[in-house]
Formats: sequence, C-alpha cells, structure tokens
Amino acid sequence: MAQAGGAIPRAVAVVGFLAAAVVVAAGIAAAAWLVTPVFLGLVIVVMVYPLHARMLRAGWPGWLAVTVLVIAVYAVVLVFAGVVVLSLARLATALPGYVGEANALLRSLLSVLAELGVGAEELRVLASAMDAGKLVGIVGGVLQGITSLAANLVFLLSLLLFLGIEATGARARLQVIAASRPGVAAALVDFAGGTRRFLAVTTVIGLVTGAVDTVFLWGVGVPLAPLWGLLVFVTNYIPYVGFWIGAIPPVLLALLVGGWGTALLVVAVFLVVNFVLTSVVQPKFVGDAVGLSVSVTLVALVFWAWLLGPLGAVLAVPLTLLVKVLLVDADPRARWADALVGTTPRPISPGSG
Repeated sequence: MAQAGGAIPRAVAVVGFLAAAVVVAAGIAAAAWLVTPVFLGLVIVVMVYPLHARMLRAGWPGWLAVTVLVIAVYAVVLVFAGVVVLSLARLATALPGYVGEANALLRSLLSVLAELGVGAEELRVLASAMDAGKLVGIVGGVLQGITSLAANLVFLLSLLLFLGIEATGARARLQVIAASRPGVAAALVDFAGGTRRFLAVTTVIGLVTGAVDTVFLWGVGVPLAPLWGLLVFVTNYIPYVGFWIGAIPPVLLALLVGGWGTALLVVAVFLVVNFVLTSVVQPKFVGDAVGLSVSVTLVALVFWAWLLGPLGAVLAVPLTLLVKVLLVDADPRARWADALVGTTPRPISPGSG
C-alpha cells in the first residue's frame, strides 16, 4: 500500500540503501590501488595540518606555512619508508643464514611426529610444505616488495604534495560548507579531530610497546630486534589482531636461534606486554578518543581489510570514522545509529529520527 504524499516505503528505502552500499563497496574494491594511497595521504595531511594552522596564528607568511607543511609531510613519509626499506634489506640478507637451523628444527619436529604415530606419507607432505629452502624464495619476495614499495612511494609523495597544498584552503572550504550544510561541516571537523586522537593514542602506545619489545628481544639474543620492534609499532595500528601479527616473526626466529625455551619466553613476554597494552589498554582509550565501540572497530577491521587489503586494516579506524561522520553525524535523522556504533550513546532530540 502506497504511503501518503508519495513517500518511499521504509522497506524499499532499506533495500535501495543496501544495494547502493554493495555497488559502492564493489567500486572501492576495484579501485583499491587508488583509494588506499589517496586516503593514506589524506590521513597524513590531517595529522600534520595543525602545524600549518599554528604557524598562521603565529604570523608566518602563507607561502612559508605551506612549505613547512609539505616538508613535514614528506619527512614523516620518507623517514618511515627509509626505516622500513633498510630493515627489509637487512632481513633479506639475514634469512639465508638460518636455513641450517630451520632444517635441524624441521628434522626434530618430524622425528617427534613420527614417534607419535604420524604416517610416512603425511610426514613427506609436511616436510615438503615446511622446506627451509623456501627461505630463499622469501628473500626474493622481500626484495620484490621493496621495489614495489619504492614505486608506490613515488606516487604517494606526488599525491601528498598536492594534498598538502590543497589542505591550506581547508578552513575556507569548511566555512563555505557550513553556510549551507552546518551538520556536514561539523562532521568533517569531528572526523579530523577523531583521526588525530586515534593516531596520537595509537602512536604513543605503539612506541612504548615497540621500545619494550626491542630491548627485550635484544637482551635475549634474538637477531634483528629493531626490525621486530618496528613491526610491532606498525602492526599496532591494526586493532586487536595487530599484536598477533607482530609477534609471529620474532617468536619463530627465537625458536631457530635459541630453541623452545627462548621461544616460549618471547611468547610469555609478548603476551604480558603487548596483549595488555594493545588488546586491553589501547582499545579502551581509542574507543573513548574516537567514539567507536570495540565491537564496531573489530567488524570494521575485518571489512576494510577484506575490501582494501593489508593497508585497509591499518586505516580501518579512520575509514570507519569518515563513514560514520558522513552517514550518521552529518544527518540529524540518522543520529539514532550513533547509539549502536558509539561508545556512549548521546541523547537524541525529539524529531531527529
């Protein structure tokens, strides 16, 4: 039965929205090669933009403030990329040296499995799958990854140059938007603030976690301790599961060089330090900082990683914040949804939904 005034039935509107969401998601997935670096560049510019505003308030000329902003953006990207490339290069040269230890560990493991009654055919399949000689192939993959990173870095740096210049007019653009759509302008400001708070909290906890893990790994003799500390720092931006991803390589290397005792010690310390900081403390502070509940953050992590790949997992929280402010915060009729995705439900004014 048609509703009065030609209004679209709610069921039809819901189906239409879901269909549009599927089409948009498919388009984003198809253009992930472009969407991901563009959004990464946007997040970096949002992070350093307060520096530009502070310089203008201090009386700096506009051209000088823009120049310093672009230099700051480039410094963040180049320093991080340089550390990553150097660390990966060290890893590529070090891995072949552990083939002997890996083969010995594999033989020991197969012997234990044979004593437990595992069949000869299953052992042959397992030995083939765990061939330590594949470390050489991993080295090739690492080197190929460095080449790909360099190519993507050129595109990202070019993009950041224009984003940094365009960001200088952000305040004027927001004023124009606020004149006709004040809700949208306020939502965009909330997105920028929430993104900065998320990056600040996550970076501080990541630095503490990475530093503690680096010192510990160096103390127990695990090679490439700074690389694993860097890995822990980077994966800290992936909510909840980043800890497990960052722990796997140092645990395996500890097993190769120190045996089961060292590996178990690394697991124990990582569980105490990383799990408490990244899975208990950080979600609480990040949730309070950005207004996203723990469950929504976890679902968003899986969704964006599926849609955009590994970097989508790193950008999951900022991406979800952007979607939230545009679809929920910017529309008074959708404010009711904030009670479902936020940490603390806000009162809804009468007639807003």
